[in-house]
Amino acid sequence: MTNYDDLKAIHTLFASLSDAWNTGDGVAYGDCFTEDADYVTFMGQHLKGRKQIADVHRMLFQGPLKGSVMESSISSDSIPRFITPDVAIIHGIGEVRLAQPAHDPHSRGSINTNIVVKQNGEWKLTAFHNCRIQEIPQGQK
Repeated sequence: MTNYDDLKAIHTLFASLSDAWNTGDGVAYGDCFTEDADYVTFMGQHLKGRKQIADVHRMLFQGPLKGSVMESSISSDSIPRFITPDVAIIHGIGEVRLAQPAHDPHSRGSINTNIVVKQNGEWKLTAFHNCRIQEIPQGQK
């Protein structure tokens, strides 16, 4: 049975993640993760730990992603799947819109797999894997 308060807290966590991105705050972005989190970018880079996640995003928010906006949500067909009362898997969808779209006119739609854990009463991301959304080839659906 799913706890409504946990669902609300998980949605708040993802809203905080988006807010941190949209304000260009690498520290607040990193604070959404556990101290020992794993973060795999859509480019295949493996970031390890809250500090590295925060440091890399701070650099991105001051450079190529300065002024970008992330529009994201928990996938409508994927409510959190609780593995235990304190661990859930969530699929999210989103897109980063660059401040100057002409620099990358291609779709930036992504899907991500997230593992969230409840530690000391607070939900945090402990694993994140992001990739570009691709169509499933005909005949494979």
